Amino acid sequence: MIFKKTSMRLNLIKLLTILIITVSLIGCQKDYIVNAGQEILFQQEYINYAWGHNHYGFIIDSAGNVLTFDKPEKWNFPDKDNRLSDLQVKQNLISCTPTGKKISKTDLHKYINYIDNISSSKITSPKNVGADMGSLVYYCYQFSENSSTYKATKIKMEGDYECENLNYYSKKVVDWMKDIANSIPR
Repeated sequence: MIFKKTSMRLNLIKLLTILIITVSLIGCQKDYIVNAGQEILFQQEYINYAWGHNHYGFIIDSAGNVLTFDKPEKWNFPDKDNRLSDLQVKQNLISCTPTGKKISKTDLHKYINYIDNISSSKITSPKNVGADMGSLVYYCYQFSENSSTYKATKIKMEGDYECENLNYYSKKVVDWMKDIANSIPR
C-alpha cells in the first residue's frame, strides 16, 4: 500500500512537471518568427558610395521568387533596431524586378529552417578591413504578425567592414546565396 501511494505521488509529480514545462513553452513563443504571412525571407545587398552610387542586390520572397533591384530611387533600410514595417517591405518590393528564377520548394524550406537559429545567434563586431570597397551584406528576415514588422538579421557583411553571424548554418546560407547571385545576369 505504501509503495502504491509513493508510485502514484511520483507519477503525479511527473505529470505536473510535464504540464508546467508545456505551458511555459507555449507562453514563451517568440514574437518574430518565420510564418506564412511574411513576404520576404532573404536578401543580398551591395552598397558603395565611393566611386558614384552603387546599390543593387536581390531578395528571395516567400514563394521562392528571386527579385533583383539596381539603384532604386527610394529604398527603405532597416532602422537602428533592424526593423522594417510591412509597408516599407512592400515599397521595396515595388522597386524590384522578377528574374524568372525560382528556388525549389525543397531548397527554400531547407534554408527557411535555418532562419530562427541564425537570428538568435551572436554576430561578431564589425572590423574595418579596407576602404572604398563598399559593403556586401546578407540578411534573413522574420516577421511579427503582432506589430506587422520584419526583423532583419545580418548573416554576414563583407567589404570595408566585415562581420559574421556565428551560427553553424550561417556559412551554408551565405554560400547558397552566393550561388544564387552568380546565377543572376548582371
